[in-house]
Amino acid sequence: MKPEKIGRVLGVGLRVAGRVASDRMSGTPTAAPQPATHRRTAKSAGSAGQGVVRGIGAFLRPFGRVGGTIWLEVTGVFFFLPVLVFAPRLWITRASWQHGPDHRTFVSAAVIVVVFFYLGVTSFLRARRR
Repeated sequence: MKPEKIGRVLGVGLRVAGRVASDRMSGTPTAAPQPATHRRTAKSAGSAGQGVVRGIGAFLRPFGRVGGTIWLEVTGVFFFLPVLVFAPRLWITRASWQHGPDHRTFVSAAVIVVVFFYLGVTSFLRARRR
């Protein structure tokens, strides 16, 4: 929201509040506001509300970026856990990689290690790009 618009909104509100306060102090009843005044007041209140929402969004945007980066890093760590669990099994069954008795174990461990290693690395690379 532009500073001029904020000043205008606050100035209108301050004038209306001053007028109401002076009428109450003098004891004279306040006149009913014109319908156009209601529209202007509603419009300025709506634009002030939009400005507040934009301001809060701008304030929270850096926290969203940091939170997203931390989320990607934590996800990357969790993707590396299956790699740490299945890599020893892959190493133990490496002799059976072609036709040995543990061929299925080796192939499944290799697939799991490759997929989760890829996911972990790409998660950290995305976090670095942010």
